[in-house]
Amino acid sequence: MSAVLNTLIHDDEVDTQHRALRFLTAGSVDDGKSTLIGRLLYDSRAILADQLDTLERRAAGQPIDLSLLTDGLEAEREQGITIDVAYRYFATKRRKFIIADAPGHEQYTRNMVTAAAGSDAAVVLVDITKLDTTVDEVQLLPQTRRHSLLAHLLRVPSIVFAVNKLDAVAQPGPAFAAVAKALNAFAAQAGISIAAIVPVSALRGDNVTQPLAADWYDGPSLLQVLEGLPGVQEKVEGQLLIPVQYVAREGEGTGNQPRTLWGRIAHGQIKAGDEVQILPSGEKALVAELRRAGETVEQAVAGQSAGLVLDRQLDVSRGDWIVTPGSATPVQSFEATLAWLDTEPALPGRKYWLRHGNRWVQARIAAIEHKVDIHTLAEDPAQQLNVNEIGHVRIEVQAALPVEAYASNRVGGSLIVVDPTSNRTSGALLVR
Repeated sequence: MSAVLNTLIHDDEVDTQHRALRFLTAGSVDDGKSTLIGRLLYDSRAILADQLDTLERRAAGQPIDLSLLTDGLEAEREQGITIDVAYRYFATKRRKFIIADAPGHEQYTRNMVTAAAGSDAAVVLVDITKLDTTVDEVQLLPQTRRHSLLAHLLRVPSIVFAVNKLDAVAQPGPAFAAVAKALNAFAAQAGISIAAIVPVSALRGDNVTQPLAADWYDGPSLLQVLEGLPGVQEKVEGQLLIPVQYVAREGEGTGNQPRTLWGRIAHGQIKAGDEVQILPSGEKALVAELRRAGETVEQAVAGQSAGLVLDRQLDVSRGDWIVTPGSATPVQSFEATLAWLDTEPALPGRKYWLRHGNRWVQARIAAIEHKVDIHTLAEDPAQQLNVNEIGHVRIEVQAALPVEAYASNRVGGSLIVVDPTSNRTSGALLVR
């Protein structure tokens, strides 16, 4: 046996039409998320030989527990649950993948939100053994609904449902059809666009990497679905938006030394000679020079980190924004969807710290318009938002921010909420 069962596939062996796919797995406790990821790693031969040897020794002749490939914390192994987000990497001849194994327990929903914020796709597992598939309308688990709704609110582009543990039911065909019907009904009610509904057995490996040999299903395997999903592409066309991360001054001394404004382009493109505007000051200047990775370049586009040298000295610092002149208007009040993650409830009138891009600003919840009932998706009146609840709120900030709708841009439309007393990350704001 070689030292490594499989090395990472070279870039030239991967289909250049598909960028690496970042996806998360979510669902309720014990739905088999970690086992599914372990199966993907095992079947794609992305496990180091010493890891495999350790699993085989621990199994002592029994089937290997593939969930241990992701449940790395001692508390996770002791309790048999996933607590923190675990990231794993593997590749096929068609594509590279970055997997985020999100916790299923309700108290760790905040970790799932963290994983979803940067994902191109979400694989929501549904444990078919926990559902009564004999009734006309199958009732989904609350966590299945919550995680699906969160992924949808966080604008995860592709949502895939993996109906797991088909090996544990007597009639998998009718049972899968009943669950798929319930998932389609829920998605239609919530306005969720489903990329695929796939039957799998993570434990046995059915339909994970190889198509299922069954007369009741002739669709793709889970891996085939993932290989074909689109990756999130930053908007190259349109207005420029750059959150300033760092301001570097070159050379010794003070005075007129050139300064470089560094940041990752959220959307749009920039080239030398373009006019830009700095927010919140509103000052304008021309781009005298553009830099990337220590070299002078003619152009940079969304998704790239770039350094801008302006034709005149302006007061610019970390947290400012560089935009196309007139394309953004800072506001001090806006409406947003709030996913609340703190055990202390969100209350109208209470002050919090918000982070927008690289800027921190004080703010308060001016009003809670309503909260979303995850069971019925109804909009119910609310005086506060408790942990794991989702609501529609109005925010007032101390200093104006150039926010934009989260649906059009994740960077300009997302903010995190921090409790000033405990310094806990309390919530995620998605501008409406």
